[in-house]
Amino acid sequence: MPDSSDSSAITGTDWTRGEVEATVAVYFKMLEWELRGEAFNKAEENRQLQQLLPGRSRGAIEFKLANISAVLNEVGYPSIEGYKGRSNYQDLLSEVVEERVAQARGLENLVRESVTKPADDKRAMPEDLLSILVPPPKSDRDERKSFVRETSRRAPLLSRNYLEMEARNRSLGSAGEKLVMEFEHKRLWTAGQKTLADRIEHVAAKGQDYLGYDIASFETDGRERFIEVKTTRYGSLTPFFASRNEVAVSETIEDSYHLYRLFKFSAEPKLFTLQGALRRSCQLDPVLYSAIPS
Repeated sequence: MPDSSDSSAITGTDWTRGEVEATVAVYFKMLEWELRGEAFNKAEENRQLQQLLPGRSRGAIEFKLANISAVLNEVGYPSIEGYKGRSNYQDLLSEVVEERVAQARGLENLVRESVTKPADDKRAMPEDLLSILVPPPKSDRDERKSFVRETSRRAPLLSRNYLEMEARNRSLGSAGEKLVMEFEHKRLWTAGQKTLADRIEHVAAKGQDYLGYDIASFETDGRERFIEVKTTRYGSLTPFFASRNEVAVSETIEDSYHLYRLFKFSAEPKLFTLQGALRRSCQLDPVLYSAIPS
């Protein structure tokens, strides 16, 4: 019986190469629009695909688009906000995506520019800073991922991991930490804890990355709150990277450890938080081998 998370389950038949290629082409077109900041209508693109693929329903096409998001995220490529990755997909799909990426030089240039460009230091703070806080995204286990750099399950399809490149963008990371500093100050100030607000420390800015967190803040009752900030220009379910030290620290001080995930940073920043050890709040997927000569 087909798995319900596989788009072939909608019709009971595997997708043909022609069907997959048509759907991947539309997905990449929408991804390019999104990276350019151009408006588009997902429902209309789905309707056009239904006309092109009469054997596939709206729901089947939605599943396949979500499958494409999963493939892209697993190989370090950004995906379209709103298509939450579904990891149970045909091998054929990963092949077609790899072929399409190799051909889409214009899109690849857009992605490279997006992940490497400096953050806008003059970007205005949200008028109501505390309003950027939203609930953590709800997702199935296979969809909710962070990446810890230890070992690898599979070889990447692409020669570059663009999500890792974004994670190494110091300008973006610093801008995200500064926004969280402002957020924490406002949170404590609003709660009437002005003295605590003035004691918040941006430890990462002092070169203390070895601590395993970026900001030392406080609960409103005075207890310590240690914050690791991860920032992306993409959607809420974009995978992020955690070092082995960060994972270990999150377990050592899990009662006071908080992961702050800033997303859609360049457009309209939003924030969700996860408390406790990363192994409990996230699915950790090892992505790098450590090796010595035998």
